[in-house]
Amino acid sequence: MAGQLAVIGAGLMGSGIAQVAAQAGWQVTLRDLTKESAARGLAGIESSLAKFAAKGKISEDEAAAALGRITTTTELGDAAGADIVVEAVFEQLDVKQELFRALDKICKPGAVLATNTSAIPITQIAAVTERPEWVVGTHFFSPVPMMKLCELVRGYKTSDEALAIARAFAEEIGKTCIVVNRDTGGFVTTRLICALVMEAVKLVETGVVSAEDLDIACKLGFGHAMGPLATTDLTGVDILTHATQNIFNETNDSKFFPPELLQRMIAAGDLGRKSGKGFYEYQ
Repeated sequence: MAGQLAVIGAGLMGSGIAQVAAQAGWQVTLRDLTKESAARGLAGIESSLAKFAAKGKISEDEAAAALGRITTTTELGDAAGADIVVEAVFEQLDVKQELFRALDKICKPGAVLATNTSAIPITQIAAVTERPEWVVGTHFFSPVPMMKLCELVRGYKTSDEALAIARAFAEEIGKTCIVVNRDTGGFVTTRLICALVMEAVKLVETGVVSAEDLDIACKLGFGHAMGPLATTDLTGVDILTHATQNIFNETNDSKFFPPELLQRMIAAGDLGRKSGKGFYEYQ
């Protein structure tokens, strides 16, 4: 199936998607707003591939070949020839809608327009295009080269053909898919983790338990690989809070209303691993 892929956004998610697609034989155009941010994304891919090669998971020739399949750009118009476009930009509806309006005019007929959103309803993104049947959710997980799941989400008008193409693409690049048949805020995985994290934060905020002990309880009691608060630090306190707020705005379900502690942490700049401090401190 391998063909032409455009990835819009060269951050952690976008560069990860570009990497695994290039490893699977896709020709990838990786676009970001500036040359510097696109170059950082490519450098991250090169470093990741080098680590896989050093561990013997791929050969140095395979790493070099994958890197050679990726082209960076700042021009959105370079997505014109793509068979599939995956958007991986900031988790904000108006930002995504503006991008999809532009892609609708740029991309060729029959191209699948995919969004990597973790919480925003696909229907709202697709509605600004003239081809809502070709818009589908492809929610990958971070770090993309390591995480095997892809959550495929149907918008209200997503066609069976578009969903099938998205699934074939995700499986070809090594992912196992689940299908979310109803376009509800937060889908499946984000609703589950956000509900768990909000309750975890409330328990810490009210002094019931420490962050460390709460995470130990989830790891040893439930078999989680990582506790919910360590997961929040890894994802980004701001990103997870924003996703949860999106679900609350969509559903008006009080369990998704972010506790005050999260807002204070964001205001203080304690955003998790990326800032050096969240629920835990990092070197």
